[in-house]
Amino acid sequence: MTAIAKAMRSDMSETATTATEQPYRSGFVAVVGRPNVGKSTLINALIGTQIAIASSRPETTRKAIRGILTTDHAQLVLVDTPGIHRPRTLLGQRLNDIVDESLSDVDEVAFLLPADQEIGPGDKRILSRLRSDFAVKKDDGTFTWKIPLIAIVTKIDELSREQLVAKLIEINEFADFADIVPVSALEHDNLDEVRNVLIEHTPEGPQMYPADQVSEERPEETIAELIRGAFLEQLDDELPHSLAVVVDSIEYPQDNETGETYDGKAEVHVSIYVERDSQKPIIIGRGAEHLTAVKKRLRTPVNRIVGCKARLDLHVKVAKGWQSDPKKLERLGF
Repeated sequence: MTAIAKAMRSDMSETATTATEQPYRSGFVAVVGRPNVGKSTLINALIGTQIAIASSRPETTRKAIRGILTTDHAQLVLVDTPGIHRPRTLLGQRLNDIVDESLSDVDEVAFLLPADQEIGPGDKRILSRLRSDFAVKKDDGTFTWKIPLIAIVTKIDELSREQLVAKLIEINEFADFADIVPVSALEHDNLDEVRNVLIEHTPEGPQMYPADQVSEERPEETIAELIRGAFLEQLDDELPHSLAVVVDSIEYPQDNETGETYDGKAEVHVSIYVERDSQKPIIIGRGAEHLTAVKKRLRTPVNRIVGCKARLDLHVKVAKGWQSDPKKLERLGF
């Protein structure tokens, strides 16, 4: 069956294979694509909870965030990479370096291509990069892939069926994909098919993480990303792209005599960095309204992450030119 035929098949029915006949599969899946093609949205939808922040702004993802998808017969570690792009700052180069590291030891690649956009130079650059890492060029000019390359066609809710068929044909001709899967993560359309196809191309292997674990991120990293995502939603176009968030510490309440924790609020101390003094009022808002709104929005998820009631202590600071300063980038976790 060709990749294009597979892409147009109906949702897969439950397999008739018995549980004892199914090998357990596990592996790492790099989710790649241009900025703002829906990588984080897809991973969040597949796992069923927010692992990575999603936004319409390019370069929202700045770390290789690993979400863990566990089923009865498989475990996938989905690596949400920053969008591969031509860097304009040292930060942009560091983001591309993160992609390099993410691709160094994966079992398959999910290449996201938006249905509502033309295949462009950025997609061709990513394909060339993937070929240099994972393919061998044959004498006839075609490529043999060392690991499966899956095309995930996102945002299909933007197209009619006729337009979608044309797009799938275009993508099928773009590269020799092992499979092509159309999906709308926002509408939860064809998510099961995406999951099944990724599992199908994953090698046999043992379960690597507890079944209830959904992320590799430390609590500090998860909270920092939630805060940055909340500001993205709160401020939209007003938000400086140079915003960075660091959780400095999480202090759990303790009994002074025994040292054991007792019921009370944890203190989560957070530094929010911008590049210029003029950007601080944008983040803070009139009467600290933006800080208050973010605290209110994140009260429940932060409580869940730290395991008790918590108070966010937010401080806005200036780190001038941090996107191009190696020492400041390192201090901010890049």
